[in-house]
Amino acid sequence: MTTSGDGLTATRQNALAAAPRRPDSVAKRVLASIIFIPCLVIIARRGGYYYLALIDIMILIGMWEFYKMMEAKGLRPYKTMGILSGLALSWYMFFQQGVYANLLMSVIFIGIMALELARRDKGLAVYHVSVTVFGVFYVAWLGSHLILLRELPHLKGLDYSLGFSFVIMTFAITWCYDTGAYFVGSWLGRRQILPSVSPGKTYEGAIGGVLCSVVGMLVCRATIAPYMALLPGIALAIVTSIVGQFGDLSESMIKRDAKIKDSSKTIPGHGGVLDRFDSLLFTAPLIYYVLKYVIFS
Repeated sequence: MTTSGDGLTATRQNALAAAPRRPDSVAKRVLASIIFIPCLVIIARRGGYYYLALIDIMILIGMWEFYKMMEAKGLRPYKTMGILSGLALSWYMFFQQGVYANLLMSVIFIGIMALELARRDKGLAVYHVSVTVFGVFYVAWLGSHLILLRELPHLKGLDYSLGFSFVIMTFAITWCYDTGAYFVGSWLGRRQILPSVSPGKTYEGAIGGVLCSVVGMLVCRATIAPYMALLPGIALAIVTSIVGQFGDLSESMIKRDAKIKDSSKTIPGHGGVLDRFDSLLFTAPLIYYVLKYVIFS
């Protein structure tokens, strides 16, 4: 029997990961959602610096959680440099809509390399630099697409209020999938999708999640997103569900590699910010580019 570095057997780790949430955990998830969703709606409707601040909080905490996971693996990422770079990237995306973002990313990479040159202990240099840069790409770059979504009307010459519907539609489709997959998987889940990464994810849950995602899209289309045609909207919901599942599994892979269950305990019942927003890090870019290059081309 294989034993992990922290003394837990692989079998026990799989059992813990696959174990259903206790009722009090579900209650905490519901309570956290009741508190956050109205705040998201109010702030997303307001937009501007208020919404930027909300996403920056997500990026800051998410990057801190990621770097703490890397430290649990014995690596030493440049947390301060990485987090400041991620926040700077989000502000750049807000003001410049991502134009010439490659320039800023080049400066960030060179700056991190310079810090590594100044480190006295030169061991594992490639790993320290790599995980620092990866944190910026994974959390800040992908997460900043939530900002680009809200500001897309400026780029396309549309009414600024439309950005609110872009954001809410993205959250609704993604979280409808997460919610449907969670409850249907807990109830009917039998066949695991990728047990070596996340034993709790099942095909039955995924199907339930896709159906809930489609329902979420239909509700958005009937209320805040009439610009979405029926069939393209359903197709977008299905593709978004698949991409969101990849985002969820990717974060599970990172946590399993670091031998931890949750990225942190920031959000009661959900774990950390990365545990709650992992799917959005993948779905926000997808929906942004579909809206930018297909729907409003």
